[in-house]
Amino acid sequence: MSNGSSITQFLLLAFADTRELQLLTFWLFLGIYLAALLGNGLIITAIACDHRLHTPMYFFLLNLSVLDLGSISTTLPKAMANSLWDNRAISYPGCAAQLFMLVFLVVAEYFLLTVMAYDRYVAICKPLHYGTLLGSRACVHMAAAAWGSAFLNAVLHTANTFSLPLCRGNALDQFFCEIPQILKLSCSDSYLREVGLLVVGVCLVLGCFVFIVVSYVQILRAVLRIPSEQGRHKAFSTCLPHLAVVSLFVSTAMFAYLKPPSISSPSLDLVVSFLYSVVPPAVNPLIYSMRNQELKDVLWKLA
Repeated sequence: MSNGSSITQFLLLAFADTRELQLLTFWLFLGIYLAALLGNGLIITAIACDHRLHTPMYFFLLNLSVLDLGSISTTLPKAMANSLWDNRAISYPGCAAQLFMLVFLVVAEYFLLTVMAYDRYVAICKPLHYGTLLGSRACVHMAAAAWGSAFLNAVLHTANTFSLPLCRGNALDQFFCEIPQILKLSCSDSYLREVGLLVVGVCLVLGCFVFIVVSYVQILRAVLRIPSEQGRHKAFSTCLPHLAVVSLFVSTAMFAYLKPPSISSPSLDLVVSFLYSVVPPAVNPLIYSMRNQELKDVLWKLA
């Protein structure tokens, strides 16, 4: 194989070798996928249907649920089909589409979580200016910026990655298509272009992370100045779900890509990639609904 055009398909990493374990994996994935569809679908329906939830915080939460549905639907159905039919193959266009959608949705979610940190900062540290700084038009613009910049980012990475000549086989050490696995198959120094794009992306991610940390430092200082214990508890309760989601998202992704090579193995890499690509979209609805009485009340009415 001298270049990418001669590759018609890629082989994904299988979760299990025996037929019994493959079927068990299929049913496990199906349960997780249905739970993610139900949880995120209920949140989207509740926010869309109840006018009391038409606020900036819930508008961003609706966007987050849509992104979670998209990201888990990008990876898990294909993994389920491969386990059910004992097949590892994904077509070249299918791999490109999966990589594009995954980069787009994951990056958009991270940008959106950054916007949501700003929302919590304004709500607690500048409550008198909340309606001005986070009016309906401003919220739409911030959400559109998150989606639009992620789309552009995905286009650049996908076009650059799949323009590389590939000559090291077609087997990927992952259960979905991702940039590092494609780069491993490249036989040209031109992969340095993609590495350069990744470095720029990492700097952007670090910038967002610093913004989130600084926002929560300011939030913590403001909450500690609230005289009543009830007021402090209420302020913390509006921030804890977002903080938990950010921590889950960032910690699993960091461990997946920054873990020491000495502890790396195909089985561990598979488990870690499952944790950061599948678990957050499935548990985010639970995290946001557990401590949110307003959302729980609307969900009970829907049920």
